[in-house]
This record gives sequence, C-alpha cells and structure tokens, in this order.
Amino acid sequence: MDLPSPQDLRERRIELDLTQSTLAERAGVSQPLIARIEGGDVDPRLSTLRRIVNALEEAEGGIVRAAELMNTEVIHVEPDDAIREAVKRMDEEAYSQLPVLQNGIPVGSISQSDLVHLDAEARDEPVVEHMGESFPTVSREATLDEIGNLLDHYKAVMVTDTGETVGIVTEADVASRLS
Repeated sequence: MDLPSPQDLRERRIELDLTQSTLAERAGVSQPLIARIEGGDVDPRLSTLRRIVNALEEAEGGIVRAAELMNTEVIHVEPDDAIREAVKRMDEEAYSQLPVLQNGIPVGSISQSDLVHLDAEARDEPVVEHMGESFPTVSREATLDEIGNLLDHYKAVMVTDTGETVGIVTEADVASRLS
C-alpha cells in the first residue's frame, strides 16, 4: 500500500500551480501544516492526507467517486453458510472480515474477531448466528471524501445500486488510489 510522499504532494501542488495557502484552504487545513508535510517534518493522519489529495484532485478537475475505487468482485458469505465456510474464505483470501450478502443485498458482516471465541462445534452453525452489523452502503456516485469518513469508523464500505451490492471499498483501495 503506497501513499504519496511529501515530495509527491509538493510536486503535484506545483504542477497544478497552487500555493501552499491555496491548497490548505481547499483542503481545510492550515498552510503551516502543508509546509510541514511537504518538508517531511510531520506525518499527517490518513483523514488529513485524504483531504489534501481530494483538494489536489478537485484542482485537476477529477473528483474520485466510489465507482472508480470499488472492487466489483465482492468476496462474501451468505447468512445460511456455515461458520467453517466463512473461516475458509477469509483464510483463502487473506481477509480479516467479509460482508454477509443475501441475494446480493448486504445484511451483515463477519470478522475473525467474531469467531475467535467459538469452539469447534460452532463451525457448523450458520453465519447469521454470529454475524455483526452490515458495513455502510453508498451509491456509485459517493465521493472519496464521503467514503473516507465512513472508513474512519468501519472496515469497509459497500457500494450498492438499487439496494443490490455492486462493489466494496476498503482502506487499502483508498490508499492505493492516493499513491
């Protein structure tokens, strides 16, 4: 997962003919913070970095939408699947959590932390008995900023179209876009 370096941010700002003050105003941060980030004196929070990159993208005329970020192959389990199937999918895909979909509609999520306390007998129980709340949903038109705000509180964001799942966005997807 590559994030833009301070030098990358500085070069991009200069290419767009933006001053530090203009970029700071557009990103909703202070000019001294932009200077410190570009100088490598401070590592910004991911949410601050997102706002800066969003401001740079808006200056380029390209607002990033969910449709551009999402993975259309959504690895998931269904509520009636056995816990052992959820564990197997997480292991195969190296994911720590999965959405639970019923007929393409998000109904919950299941994570390794939901499963660590279960005994061997529970592996045959259905996912529905141990799943947590569903990840939040957004439309294909949701902006990177909107998705970023949700990712500050959730592990993933589901992208839906008329209620049906069409994609998923995680922090790794956002970070790869920022690089």
